[in-house]
Amino acid sequence: MRTSEVVRKTAETDISLTLNLDGTGKSTVATGCGFLDHMLTLFAAHGRFDLTVSCQGDTWVDDHHTVEDVGICLGKAFADALGEKRGITRYGSFLLPMDEALILTAVDISGRSYLGYCLDIPTEKIGSFDSELVEEFFLGFVRQCPMSLHIRKIAGTNSHHIAEGAFKSVARSLKAAVAVDAADPNAIPSTKGVL
Repeated sequence: MRTSEVVRKTAETDISLTLNLDGTGKSTVATGCGFLDHMLTLFAAHGRFDLTVSCQGDTWVDDHHTVEDVGICLGKAFADALGEKRGITRYGSFLLPMDEALILTAVDISGRSYLGYCLDIPTEKIGSFDSELVEEFFLGFVRQCPMSLHIRKIAGTNSHHIAEGAFKSVARSLKAAVAVDAADPNAIPSTKGVL
């Protein structure tokens, strides 16, 4: 079973996270940041990942450290669960409509970190959440699980729908990319023999 557990403690955050790539989408998320909790719950459900996250962070300062560090831990959990990346499909993409918003994501679990972030969220805040932190979350994620991740807004004016669509679409793309290739479940999907 492709599972992992990550514990990370700094002067700013204390995080415990578990991940099962082959789960059913159940989650228990408590980060102290309500919007992030909502996004991670959606992420788990749409990717069919089992996920638990507990974070004690310095949210009295702001949500930045919590959001970035949870992204770092989730990326590390994916990297650990994937191991050598044997048998994965490697690539995934998804076009997700969320009311007036339309979000396109694509992923290549390549072993190289790149985030192509083109969401253009129109408001600085989504409720009390700083919308710029969506990008910070995904930057932390790809730095710990090296991949090319592209997130693009095709249409949309509602900041909440754009951010929610991004988390859902990334989850769907990742689920496709980490799926086991039935044709050769032990192969590393690269002509180099390593990812």
